[in-house]
Amino acid sequence: MGHVNLPPGRRGQGARQWTLLDLASAFMFAAVLVFFVLVFTSLGDSLAASGRRTLARSSTSDPRQRQRILAILDPPSSATAAAAAASGRAVVIDACPAEEVDNMPCEDPRRNSQLSREMNFYRERHCPMPEDMPLCLVPPPKGYRSPVLWPDSLHKIWHDNMPYDKIAERKGHQGWMKEEGPYFIFPGGGTMFPDGAAHYISKLGQFIPIKKGHIRTALDMGCGVASFGGFMLKENVMTISFAPRDSHKSQIQFALERGIPAFVAMLGTRQLPFSAYSFDLVHCSRCLIPFTAHNGTYLIEVDRLLRPEGFLVISGPPVQWANQDKEWTDLQAMTHALCYELIAVDGNTAIWKKPSGVSCLPNLGNFNLDQCNDNDDPNEAWYIKLKKCVNKVPLSAEISIGAIPKWPERLSKPSARVSLLKNGIDVFEADTRRWARRVSYYKNSLGIKLGTPHIRNVMDMNAFFGGFAAALNSDPVWVMNVIPARKPLTLGIIYDRGLIGVYHDWCEAFSTYPRTYDLIHVAGINSLVRDTSGKKRCSLVDLMVEMDRILRPEGIAVVRDSPEVIEKVAQIAHAIRWKAQVHESEPESRNGEKILVATKTFWTLPATSD
Repeated sequence: MGHVNLPPGRRGQGARQWTLLDLASAFMFAAVLVFFVLVFTSLGDSLAASGRRTLARSSTSDPRQRQRILAILDPPSSATAAAAAASGRAVVIDACPAEEVDNMPCEDPRRNSQLSREMNFYRERHCPMPEDMPLCLVPPPKGYRSPVLWPDSLHKIWHDNMPYDKIAERKGHQGWMKEEGPYFIFPGGGTMFPDGAAHYISKLGQFIPIKKGHIRTALDMGCGVASFGGFMLKENVMTISFAPRDSHKSQIQFALERGIPAFVAMLGTRQLPFSAYSFDLVHCSRCLIPFTAHNGTYLIEVDRLLRPEGFLVISGPPVQWANQDKEWTDLQAMTHALCYELIAVDGNTAIWKKPSGVSCLPNLGNFNLDQCNDNDDPNEAWYIKLKKCVNKVPLSAEISIGAIPKWPERLSKPSARVSLLKNGIDVFEADTRRWARRVSYYKNSLGIKLGTPHIRNVMDMNAFFGGFAAALNSDPVWVMNVIPARKPLTLGIIYDRGLIGVYHDWCEAFSTYPRTYDLIHVAGINSLVRDTSGKKRCSLVDLMVEMDRILRPEGIAVVRDSPEVIEKVAQIAHAIRWKAQVHESEPESRNGEKILVATKTFWTLPATSD
């Protein structure tokens, strides 16, 4: 049915019999086509990278090998720990493959690209389970060398330390960065300030008291290579910059290599990991955040973070931007509903000032907004969904810009938030004195190079009131003060002092690239892997492998804890190739702590033939 009957003599005419040569030719054509697809398209890059990583991870993520290492280095009891140490089994954790030089476990585009695009959910943190992570040490890239020292690093870094040319190629004409010999050079420009960050900041200073000590902490959203934050340092303003891990590739890595405070984050479906009323200034330069979308939840989050009498600067869309009249109108209306004063509109830059005290509640109804429940703590911000209500923060008037001391006096004065804690003022003052003694001991007796250009990026993994950072104020460093998310929420006090930091849970990887800190400090490391009852939540081995990931080669780790914990830490330090020494604590210390000071060795992967 449906067949055509041909005469016998014509049947099959025109049909060519395939010869062996034809088959070989077809095979060669297909091979060439596949070659071009794999070599000259992004599909090939993706498949190749995926294949290499799958093969590499299969050799470093064997769950049985992982369990064997954990059983030796982090056994369940002190008795088995002593037995493991006495057995003489020296454990050295393997290196990750070369493809993992920029491994970020919680911001892995290979996994996150499969998640929902709604409100940029896929660009937020999504961490694998510990058992799904390879237990290996991230290597440096080929050609890596010790970073350019501060302050020269603000203007140039080694190209080979992060050999990614995409930003230089796409944004070089806007003054972001350019390649010059063995360096990347940073002229200090940006998309909205092509004449340079210094000139842009000077213009903002016509409307904002940047130079008078009132403005100390700032947040730069969608920061690029963080030139705004870098040049704000010259004004004694400590700016923490953030951007997602996106198509520009490594913009936060560039910022940290320059010695500018930064971390990877996305304003998507969750609140940012900061306490309420932290920032004296919030800045967006073409950050492309749709502030009034989703019933204004993004602007509400900015309001949560901005200190009373603080300043909001939006430069770029939608401020007087072509084809964004509605968005610009909505933004003005919503800021008005929050009682923000529009101070200036200069071209595509708008500046608002937040009122002192609570927001104007009667106006919120115009946007179907409510005041948050009194039981809703605005300082809780670790994996907390964005809210559609406006928070009322206790003591909001007392911690406004006009109420707290100017910088640098605010560093040593306990803020009103300290008084909310039991014996808060006494504890604050004792903590400040304690860390002044300890830092002096670190420098003078332990020989740690604090105060020299060799140490610029510093992290305190268990910061409490920020006493360690405060004691370093005269040094050419900045400190990322980390408040563990399950401990008392003292991050607001740190910001009241004019310091910066974030919330984090150390049973997960930190939101930064590898090789970004010169010194990592932690007091009470064992408490970071246990809950309040003392039950173990995660492994000390995984935590120290994470510390190794974010520490630069030849960087320093300082760990304080009980002698039993330090003994275990020293064993793990050997396994991750650190050179470590254990010291007695300072003479004034009465808690019997030991101090481990370790240097991360500068090792590289063996050369392979291409």
